[in-house]
Amino acid sequence: MTGQGHKAGAALAIAADVRAGRRSAVSVVTAVIGDIEARDTRFNSVTRILGPAAVAQAEEVDKAVAAGRDPGPLAGVPFGVKDLFDVRGEVTTAGSIVLRDNLPATRDAEVVERLRAAGAVPVATLNMDEFAYGFSTENAHTGTTRNPHDPARLAGGSSGGSAASVAAGLLPFTLGSDTNGSIRVPSSLCGVWGLKPTYGQMPLRGVYPFVASLDVVGPMADTVEDLRAVYGIMAGGLHMGEPDVGDVRVARLGGWFAENISPELAAGIDRVMAHLGHDRVIELPEVARARASAFLISAAEGGNLHLPRLRRRAMQYDPATRGRLMAGAMLPAATFVQAQRFRRWFRGHVHAALANADVLVAPTTVGVAPRIDQPSITVNGRTVSARANLGIFTQPISLAGLPVLAAPLAVDGLPQGIQLIGAPGGEAKLFAVAAELQRAGLAACRPIEAGYARKDS
Repeated sequence: MTGQGHKAGAALAIAADVRAGRRSAVSVVTAVIGDIEARDTRFNSVTRILGPAAVAQAEEVDKAVAAGRDPGPLAGVPFGVKDLFDVRGEVTTAGSIVLRDNLPATRDAEVVERLRAAGAVPVATLNMDEFAYGFSTENAHTGTTRNPHDPARLAGGSSGGSAASVAAGLLPFTLGSDTNGSIRVPSSLCGVWGLKPTYGQMPLRGVYPFVASLDVVGPMADTVEDLRAVYGIMAGGLHMGEPDVGDVRVARLGGWFAENISPELAAGIDRVMAHLGHDRVIELPEVARARASAFLISAAEGGNLHLPRLRRRAMQYDPATRGRLMAGAMLPAATFVQAQRFRRWFRGHVHAALANADVLVAPTTVGVAPRIDQPSITVNGRTVSARANLGIFTQPISLAGLPVLAAPLAVDGLPQGIQLIGAPGGEAKLFAVAAELQRAGLAACRPIEAGYARKDS
C-alpha cells in the first residue's frame, strides 16, 4: 500500500519541543489562550478559559524540564474538556445553569488527573448540548457551537465544542463523552479524529452522567498518533500492540448503513474499502429497532436521573432538553425492560458479525453538517430534526458497547466521516486501520488554522 505522508501529531510535537527545551510550556499555553480569546468568538466552542491555573501548571512543567526531571509524555500540551468533566477548582455545569450554584470540584475527573500527571495542561472547558442530550450543541444557556469549516453550519454534538476547537486549530486534543454518538457525530461533521473506547474501559469518576449503561469518555485529536497517545494515557498507561493492517479483516456494514448517505460519502467509503483490499458486506438485523432501543434506554435512564430536580426546577432546563427528559421519566418500566432485552439480542448478533471481521466500516452521519438556520436532515425522503436524528448510524452501535474510531475522510468540501467499529478491547486493530488510511491520504484532519503550531518568537 502506498500513500502520502502527513505531519506529526501536534500534541506529540509540542511535548517533544517542551521536553527538549525548544519551547516553554508557559509560552505554548499563553499563546493558545490568546488564540482562543482572539478567534473563538467565531465558533463558540469554549465556555471557560482556565487561565491562571493553566499558566501555573505550565510553570511547574518548565521547572521540571529545567531541573532535569521527566515532565511527562505530554509535557506542556494544552487541552480542553467537555464541560461535564470535573476540573479541580471549577464548577462542573454539564452545559446547564441548573448546576451553576454547585460547589467547585475538589479534584479532577480521573482521566483528567491522568493527563495532568502526564504533563498535559487543561486550559478550557468546552460547549455541549445541555446534559449531553443532543447531537447539535445548540444550547439555550451557552449558545450554539459553529462549525469551523463553515460557521453557518452546526458542529454536531453533544461534544460539539470538543470537536470544533480541534477543527479550528485552537487545541491539539480535547475530551468528550459518547452515549449515542456524541464523540463520533461531531468528529465527522467537523473533520477530526475521535475515539469511543470499549464500554467500561475508561474510569468515569468525576464525569457527570447521562445514561450509565451507555456512557463512555474518549479523546478527539488532529492526528491518529495524538489520538492513540492520549487514549493510552487516559486508559491508565495502556500499551497496545501494533498489528499489521494487512492481517486485519475488514468488512463494511450494508443495509441500514448504506441508505440515506450522500453520494460523496458513499464514494469515500468505496475508496477506503478498495484501498484496504476488502469488499465484504455484512448486514446486521433489526437495526431500526436497535436505534429505537438506544433511544428508549437513554430517555428512561436520563429521565430517571433528572426526575428529582425536574420536580423542583424544571423551568431552568433548556426547553428542548426538559421535554425529552420529562417524557423519558414517564416511560413505563415494561418499555425499558423490553429495550434492554432487545439490546442483549442485538449485541449477540453484532458479536457474531465480529467473529468474521475484525473491523466494520460504516458511515458516521448521512452527510455534511446541516445549516444552523435549517437544522434538519433528510432520512427516507422525509425532512427530520438534526438534533434528534444525526445519530441514526451511531445510536445502534452504542447498544453493543463496542470501541469505535471516528475517521475524517479526506474529501473536497465540507467534512464527512466514517466509523471503524471493533470487538470489545479491539482498539489496537482500529488504530492500525486508521493509521493506514491517514498514511494513504484517504483520511485526514485539516484544522483551519493551528495556532498552537507557532514556535516561540
